[in-house]
Amino acid sequence: MSTVLDTPPQPPAPADHDLAALAARHGLTVSGARPSLPEYVRRLWARRHFITAFATAKLTAQYSQAKLGQVWQVMTPLLNAAVYYFIFGVLLGTKHGVPDYIPFLVTGVFIWTFTQSSIMAGTRAISGNLGLVRALHFPRAALPISFCLQQLQQLLFSMAALIVILLCFGVPVSASWLLAFPALVLQFTFNAGVSMIMARWGAKTPDIAQLMPFILRTWMYVSGVMWSLDKLAKNDHLPHIVKVALAANPAAVYIDLMRFALIDSFHAGQLPHHVWPLAVGWALVAGVGGFIYFWKAEETYGRG
Repeated sequence: MSTVLDTPPQPPAPADHDLAALAARHGLTVSGARPSLPEYVRRLWARRHFITAFATAKLTAQYSQAKLGQVWQVMTPLLNAAVYYFIFGVLLGTKHGVPDYIPFLVTGVFIWTFTQSSIMAGTRAISGNLGLVRALHFPRAALPISFCLQQLQQLLFSMAALIVILLCFGVPVSASWLLAFPALVLQFTFNAGVSMIMARWGAKTPDIAQLMPFILRTWMYVSGVMWSLDKLAKNDHLPHIVKVALAANPAAVYIDLMRFALIDSFHAGQLPHHVWPLAVGWALVAGVGGFIYFWKAEETYGRG
């Protein structure tokens, strides 16, 4: 003889919308949900001291294992400039017809290195710091911005060496040097925007960091780092659209602006047409667009 036990009926499981309403009624929110854009900007501004401290700490630790320490912040771009001078200036003869070629080259190398290093660091900003991203809650845009700030700090160290080089090669101090400050602000904004775009891509596809050196090397060669883009205007073999595209290249725009600011033999006629609107436009497109593009994926970083 078997005994059948009656099981009391179970209440129906609450629907998802009922749970959402209950959570909202008690002030609960989704963990890791993306805030609104104004709120995100506010939170990022509140973390500005963290961004600055993080950038400074990374810069200090970068060469901590080397015997020369922070001296490498200046030596690395100078050695790169020396190699480029030998290969391009001497062997390939790109220095011919370019006044003050060594200041011209060193300025190009330093300004290009700022963009290159910012983008490479931004590409790994999320994928290379997953422990920090998963352990702490903060606006993730703080990471690519802090890496760009680190590269700006390194550039400022290098600029001290650049000024010595300019003076040693007879380039006089002039009021135009003040133009370097707005040019650097615009370049930093551009670099930060591109870095945030690459940070989102790199977070989803880490292998992109292996591809970036080849893309950046190609970009460097078409940006007039080691040779003068002004000579292209006299080249009848290149289509006009190619000349315009090379002149409007954002890396070339910021390099030429800095050369114009610092080197008196680099005159306004060598600058692209409407160079300041171009510089501002690239900074706004990359800076604002890159920030919004990065923010839209805020809740995905560190997951998966």
